[in-house]
Amino acid sequence: MHQPFYEDLVTREHILPWVRLHALKDYYGMAALMREFPDVRATFNLVPSLLVQVEAFALDRAYDRSLALSLKPAVDLDPDETAFVLQNFFHAQQQRMIDVHPRYAELLALRGPISGPRALEQAARRFTADDLRDLQVWHKLAWIDPSYQEGDPRVRRLIRQGSGFAEEDKALLRAVELEILNKVIPEYRDAAARGQIEIATSPFYHPILPLLCDTDVYKRTHPESPMPHGRFRHPEDATEQLTRAVRLHERLFARTPVGLWPSEGSVSDEMVPLVAAAGFEWMATDELILARTLGVDFGRDAQGLVNYPERLYEPYRIGTSGVSCGFRDHALSDLIGFVYSGWHSEHAAEDFVSRLTAAGRHFSARGVAGEPTIFVILDGENAWEHFEGGGRPFLRALYRRLSNHPELRTVTMAEGCRQARAELPNLFPGSWIDANFYIWIGHADDRRAWSQLADARAALDAPGTADPAAIAQAREEVLIAEGSDWFWWYGDDHSSAHDAEFDDLFRRHLRNVYRLLQKAIPDELFETNISTDPRALSLTAPIGLIRPTLDGEDTSYFEWLEAGRFEAGEVSGAMHPAERPPSLLSGIRFGFDTEFLFLRIDGSRPMRDVLAEGYEVAVIFTRPEGMRFSIREAGGVVRGTPALASGTLLEIAVPLSTFSGARKLAFFVGLIEPDGTEVERHPPGYPIELEPAAERFVAANWTA
Repeated sequence: MHQPFYEDLVTREHILPWVRLHALKDYYGMAALMREFPDVRATFNLVPSLLVQVEAFALDRAYDRSLALSLKPAVDLDPDETAFVLQNFFHAQQQRMIDVHPRYAELLALRGPISGPRALEQAARRFTADDLRDLQVWHKLAWIDPSYQEGDPRVRRLIRQGSGFAEEDKALLRAVELEILNKVIPEYRDAAARGQIEIATSPFYHPILPLLCDTDVYKRTHPESPMPHGRFRHPEDATEQLTRAVRLHERLFARTPVGLWPSEGSVSDEMVPLVAAAGFEWMATDELILARTLGVDFGRDAQGLVNYPERLYEPYRIGTSGVSCGFRDHALSDLIGFVYSGWHSEHAAEDFVSRLTAAGRHFSARGVAGEPTIFVILDGENAWEHFEGGGRPFLRALYRRLSNHPELRTVTMAEGCRQARAELPNLFPGSWIDANFYIWIGHADDRRAWSQLADARAALDAPGTADPAAIAQAREEVLIAEGSDWFWWYGDDHSSAHDAEFDDLFRRHLRNVYRLLQKAIPDELFETNISTDPRALSLTAPIGLIRPTLDGEDTSYFEWLEAGRFEAGEVSGAMHPAERPPSLLSGIRFGFDTEFLFLRIDGSRPMRDVLAEGYEVAVIFTRPEGMRFSIREAGGVVRGTPALASGTLLEIAVPLSTFSGARKLAFFVGLIEPDGTEVERHPPGYPIELEPAAERFVAANWTA
């Protein structure tokens, strides 16, 4: 369970609401569900930067703008506040959290797509005070824990009412919100006290420990990469992040943690002694780290059974440190994180348990003494909003099977790691994503941010005139800025609707360092770190194999998650810019598996409507030269070559065999008016290029 530290220590505002919203649904509910299955053992990792924010919200001393505007009388919302509400109060998974509630879905339809300030102004004029009040309620109600939605009479009444809410209903929902927030930490404490769960921790502000110890560790996997202008090497900061985590854990849970999830599963030889010195007995990371360390390939056969199960399915002692390490089976873990949300809950649980059983038998068949220990590790909050019922039907089905299975036994991570017999003299440095640190330091935006962090860290150590209290607060700002999340959202590998907020908050923390130290703030900290190169901003490559459902709808957040993408800006055509209308095509996603090239075309309005008006969408290949597919009016799913489905989106599947073995593909997407005039072509000036080499993605198919 992890969130970065969203609070600006100067204004005391929490910039984004995710701690509070996930606490209402996942942080409480995931632990509370364990009470129903007393024979199941599990480990929950709670990041300190998350816990201190949960505690602040529970005590009603934390503020975020979404919370404030959810409580303000709807009739008193000014135009700017209304615009914020309409832009931010639909941040929920549409299929599972909005569409299942008719009034919430109706409000989303009333708002429509927001393509810019003008569209937002037009949407605001369509909303009455009653509509806004209903939206204030549903924005929070949809995030309430499923057990409360089913069992709490106050929440059931609000859901049953559906619309026409009063200001008193918002006050009632706020009381429920505070009640749940105040249950989060005690629920984990109680589960640990009865011996059912283990609570592990992470470095306080979730930094990448190996990079704090020495950013040059990145050169192990990327020796030719450019680096930040100043080498960041502060193992003492890594130690402080660990010792602070231990102290907070002891305060909140009245026990010393023995387990550590190093942020993003990031490990290196230099951080292991620090982990041991902080008192930890075990840590965990991904199987690819173990594969690189051992020089083996943990591939899978046609049944999904891993090579060398006797080497993956056991814990290891790391040198003479006294620290053991478990390595997750990322194929099994990712089934829960990315696949099962689209399955029936019972079928998904049965499939998972069957795979566990088969893995255990496969281990035994190798003639190895002892029992296999299979480590399943995944994000604790991000998957469930994509499951039916917030994931509770699946988890109940899974826990029920695990409770009385004749061949399987659940253990905590401490129990699983305690009997480590094998030893690793060293660890390959990397994270649980591709066994390297590219996500956090590999892009030019990342390196710029690391350079700024290094400069601020140097300013902290340099002589100055600030008083000790100000220096201590400046140090806190540096520790916060060392967190992994700021770097996660930089570069072309990940993006969200809140990239600008993350960038601004990172630079705010660094500006605060200089203010507190009474030193001049570098001008660059007032300028965005996000690349201004339009190609870098708008076009990203695929990072894994995909197999989307061709139905013309955004069926699941995950089905296009690892696809490449292009976000359309100005249209490319023959008209002068002043004469150009708004673009009808808003984005393209593209990827492949071993058999098909997949394309998804997004529009500023439903693509079925665009096609129904006589427009043609053309996929124009420059490699292989002369190949072209044209899509005209179509409804539903059309089989053939290519197969396609038009609805809200246009989704296309083209067999790779169509391209006669071409190793590289290059194409544009064009929009042609009924009279044959091409009015848009994307991307402008250069084609989308990709090499559909599936084997490159099979071994490294994890994406957050």
